Amino acid sequence: MTEVSTLCVAGASGLVGSNIVRAALQRGYAVNGTLRDRNAPEKAFYLKALPGGENLSLFSAEMGDEASFVAPLDGADGVFITCLIPTYKGIDGTLAKEMDDTRGYAEIIMPTVDGCLNILRAAHLQGVRTAVICSSTSSTNPVPSVPVKNEVDHWSDADEQCRAKKYTSATKTVMEKAAMKFCAEHGIRLSIILPTGLYGPAILPEHMNHNPFAWLKRVIDGGSARHERTPNDSASMIHLYDLANLFLAAFENPDASGRYFGVYKSLHWQEIYAECKKILPDMKMPAPIMQPAATPTGFDFTRRDSLGVHLRDFPTFLRETIEWIQSEPFTK
Repeated sequence: MTEVSTLCVAGASGLVGSNIVRAALQRGYAVNGTLRDRNAPEKAFYLKALPGGENLSLFSAEMGDEASFVAPLDGADGVFITCLIPTYKGIDGTLAKEMDDTRGYAEIIMPTVDGCLNILRAAHLQGVRTAVICSSTSSTNPVPSVPVKNEVDHWSDADEQCRAKKYTSATKTVMEKAAMKFCAEHGIRLSIILPTGLYGPAILPEHMNHNPFAWLKRVIDGGSARHERTPNDSASMIHLYDLANLFLAAFENPDASGRYFGVYKSLHWQEIYAECKKILPDMKMPAPIMQPAATPTGFDFTRRDSLGVHLRDFPTFLRETIEWIQSEPFTK
């Protein structure tokens, strides 16, 4: 009998983490999932109810406490770090954009960086040799901007992000470089997935508070769209199921390492709203743009496509998301 591989998902109740749990269980993996309180009924219930949930073990762990990850990483073949949630406020509620660099680093950037390194240190001590981290495309915005960006050459400048008071975005840039250095020094094969704009079915009711679910639900109920006026800007997106498959592909491919866009593509907001209108013809549309449409963000997807994951297109996953919300999945 073939031994079942065990995966540790740090941040199992998050939007990305819970979908990795779902996909891993579906593939037959045993999963050790961490959350702040493994007994939290509003989280544990829905995770354990996933198909294959009998192969899911939940652990309480905090990224600020390295020792709390020893047990969930015991015997694991790989770790997925998806608990690095963006922080927008300081300890006393001060907005990140209102801080100076000293506070920005101490309260916004370093807790996440240190938390990621804590998990990687615990993984190293437990003999885990493969890690996949969920970061963000916010770490791939060079100055000056480029028409088509890739994951290898194009990095955000953390100092420039801090000067612009974008400490939350700088967190991802600093964290990725620290993680890459640690893993290179300790023989851990590291892949970093860079997503944004998550569509498709969510796992927990609390995920409905996030966009795009929140504004799509409002539109479905006859309310306003996300914007009063269509932004002359683009947004990147991907289906959560496809994103989870990218994470697992990076783990399963022994040659995978480095950064990968977790993005289908970027579309102008007028195209996004036009597609919504096709599905919801009675929706209240935002005011149109008054200038020529800006060019959407350009991506080189060569590395992403090397992982061999088929991605749904936007019309498909927008319709799937809307139909899923209309089904009222958490009221049954």
